[in-house]
Amino acid sequence: MKQKQWYMEYKIHKNRPGLLGDIASMLGMLEVNILTINGVEGETRGMLIESNDDEKIALIGNMLSKVDSITVTAFRSPRLVDLLAVRHGRYINRDSDDQKTFRFTRDELGLLVDFLGEVLKRDGHQVIGLRGMPRVGKTESIIAGSVCAMKRWTFVSSTLLRQTVRSQLSEDEINPHNVFIIDGIISTLRTNEKHHQLLQEIMSMPSTKVIEHPDVFIKETSYEYDDFDIIIELRNNPEEEIVYDTFTTMYDDEL
Repeated sequence: MKQKQWYMEYKIHKNRPGLLGDIASMLGMLEVNILTINGVEGETRGMLIESNDDEKIALIGNMLSKVDSITVTAFRSPRLVDLLAVRHGRYINRDSDDQKTFRFTRDELGLLVDFLGEVLKRDGHQVIGLRGMPRVGKTESIIAGSVCAMKRWTFVSSTLLRQTVRSQLSEDEINPHNVFIIDGIISTLRTNEKHHQLLQEIMSMPSTKVIEHPDVFIKETSYEYDDFDIIIELRNNPEEEIVYDTFTTMYDDEL
């Protein structure tokens, strides 16, 4: 029978000596492999386990529910956020009301790049929005994530080195496995018909598109918020407000 993975998370109420050893021993006796374990913010532990026996996994859940010193808070097939929590020892900040919005700060760039790398590995059509003020690290994070995913990235519009507005792409660049990077302000504030046509072609391709400043892109085009699969917010600090009025004029003047 094929091995399956589960993510188990538990909160510790009484961290007595040998607690982890007892849990590990129980899993070992049931021939359940521990792939990864890590502390996840404070008194919470995350564990990635593997087994080919669903009954044993159900038994583990029942047994741990009777242990007074811990409370099992998650026991499920691992999601991407679970894998990253175990890997980095911290949760991704996810909007409780809008589940497709994920928030990061500059001190979490490693976590963001890892998250983007896993998302960009997926093939097929997906649209990712990336909000953030200028020079916070948006484009650099997309490039680093593309490297982690071992995918080629293509700038459709950008301000990374200089103002870039593409009106055509080479044959090699028009590849559904590429990651297309679009600056939502550059592509909408002042664009020509050829760029607009190219943008339409790329948006309809079965590929990944990462759009910086998605709110401006939505406002100035026919695309809607529902067209985005994931929204990422990157801030210098948790209190920073992302506002566009302060820098859209700067973009317009430079074009």
